[in-house]
Amino acid sequence: MSEPPARQPFSNLPELLRVRDLCIDFATAAGPLRAVNGLGFRVAPGASVALVGESGSGKSVTAQAIMGILPRVAKISSGEILFTDLSSPGESRDLAHLPPRDPAYRAIRGRRISMIFQEPMTSLSPLHTVGDQVSEALAIHADLGRKEVRRATIEMLTLTGFPYPERAYDTYPFELSGGLRQRAMIAMALVCRPSLLIADEPSTALDVTIQAQILKLIQDLRKELGMALLLITHDLGVVANIAEEVVVMYRGRVVESGTLNDLFEDPRHPYLRALLGAVPHFDMRSGERLKPLREIQHGTGHLMTPRTPAQRTGPPQPLLVARGLVKSFGMRKRRGPFRGGANEGLIKVVDDVSLSIERGQCLGLVGESGCGKTTVSKIIMRAIEPDAGEVIFDDDGRRVELLRLHGDELRHFRRRIQYVFQDPIGSLNPRMTVFDIIAEPLVIHRVGDTAWCREMVRELMRRVGLDDRHLGRYPHSFSGGQRQRIGIARALALQPDLLICDEPVSALDVSVQAQILNLLKDLQKELGLTYLFISHNLAVVDYMADHIAVMCAGRIVEQAPREVLFRNPMHPYTRALLAAVPYPDPSRRLDFAALMDGRASIPAAWPPPFNDDGEGTPELFDLGGQHYVRAHAHPHPRAVGLGLTT
Repeated sequence: MSEPPARQPFSNLPELLRVRDLCIDFATAAGPLRAVNGLGFRVAPGASVALVGESGSGKSVTAQAIMGILPRVAKISSGEILFTDLSSPGESRDLAHLPPRDPAYRAIRGRRISMIFQEPMTSLSPLHTVGDQVSEALAIHADLGRKEVRRATIEMLTLTGFPYPERAYDTYPFELSGGLRQRAMIAMALVCRPSLLIADEPSTALDVTIQAQILKLIQDLRKELGMALLLITHDLGVVANIAEEVVVMYRGRVVESGTLNDLFEDPRHPYLRALLGAVPHFDMRSGERLKPLREIQHGTGHLMTPRTPAQRTGPPQPLLVARGLVKSFGMRKRRGPFRGGANEGLIKVVDDVSLSIERGQCLGLVGESGCGKTTVSKIIMRAIEPDAGEVIFDDDGRRVELLRLHGDELRHFRRRIQYVFQDPIGSLNPRMTVFDIIAEPLVIHRVGDTAWCREMVRELMRRVGLDDRHLGRYPHSFSGGQRQRIGIARALALQPDLLICDEPVSALDVSVQAQILNLLKDLQKELGLTYLFISHNLAVVDYMADHIAVMCAGRIVEQAPREVLFRNPMHPYTRALLAAVPYPDPSRRLDFAALMDGRASIPAAWPPPFNDDGEGTPELFDLGGQHYVRAHAHPHPRAVGLGLTT
């Protein structure tokens, strides 16, 4: 790509960090591989700078170089990383030429420069308490006694929003939610109150509401502690809400940089314009498609045929109807060294859930982690047995109750409903070739002979836009988006009627996400597929779904056709989900007030008549036009506000 057009220079503030002509090489069997090539940018004291690009652009490698934690196969071949210690004005150190084990580097790392990593569960030790891990940096860098370290750690846990900081001090990471684990990572990075915080994709794996809380927390702490922020992300919606200056990277180079408003109001480089076009948003016109950076052309074939219902008299029937689904899980008593013992009680994860999926359409099931979405999908798949309820499948006019099927009947219907998993890495066997992975369903269900199976697998590869010459490769040799397409091909092998897509794009870059979403829409049209699309992101569901069901705390709180739900959301939780989606436009920032410090998903915090007051179960009220909302009384439109109760 060409060099970026000239921009107005950044403000003439002093520099906290200056990266100049940085080159980083990786040693490979084929010779050196240059991951970062001539990179240059700067971070002023107290400023917020975003380093933007896709996976593989060199963002995280740059952060590792600044922190002195590059992998052994990588080395800085040239360039400078100049850091000015604000405690010693005028004194700069070139970190690129300072050995990572040097005492001077150790004095900077963790104390003057700290980093939040992308995945908190792999960054936090499961064997140590949160308090021990957060206080470790203080024990290394500060001359404090044990009581002072504990007091300072609890103070930082309080500052980062832990509801019970003294209790959190003695908990383990696996006992915390995803949002609290990320808060623990932030507390660990900030406990020494550094001058520069590097945040590497700090909200990528989080729900949109939790993501909004984390972004607000980082924004507030930056102002309160007076520190600078280097944000590494591929999400331009996040950038628009938190950054002041932006540096766009592509294949190790800077292709465009400037102030936030400059880049969003007048993106000049084709790569940046392509990134903006790949982000789903609520203002898309009917029939408008996402524009990925690289369009994936997929083929067709003669073995896979569109799913068409049998001719029948009377009105068309939904392909699948679930009524009154209930599922509870038991909690183990926290007793003994391994916390075994009898059940302490039951948690109702799915509470009277009913939904209907029309043939050939897409139902979007939306909600945060833990609301019961995936449990509902597993009940439909018969991977989990519900405590109550029924699931009815329309088998070309024959009413089949899936929860009553057993043996060969159940085995037959497993071919009719297939699953696309969230994690494209964990869902593929690393010891099997791509051919074996895609052919496995055909072998298990004894579909076709060897020659037919081989031809079918080749057609499936072409259908999802992959080269059938790569069937002998293993999953590790494919990118994340390619692995997800392999998962889709495997799900399509048995030519199902219903495809359940459980967060199929949440772990992907925005440009790869656009490829997968476009592919799913094309396959639905070509093969007559029906989708249950599970997600926490309403912008993604808006692009995919015809009808949307919003789920919170095990219940469906609102259902409506897509255009009705976005035009007139009634439930406060639906409004909070809408407010939490970051929009790639600096003039349309997140409404943090609508999230009320994370209480949007707490039924007791909702305003009447939606709140759970413990007196009676709220019911679904019909508002007309297939719009339903759960409440204790029929909600009047003018009485529904954006705020939640205090």
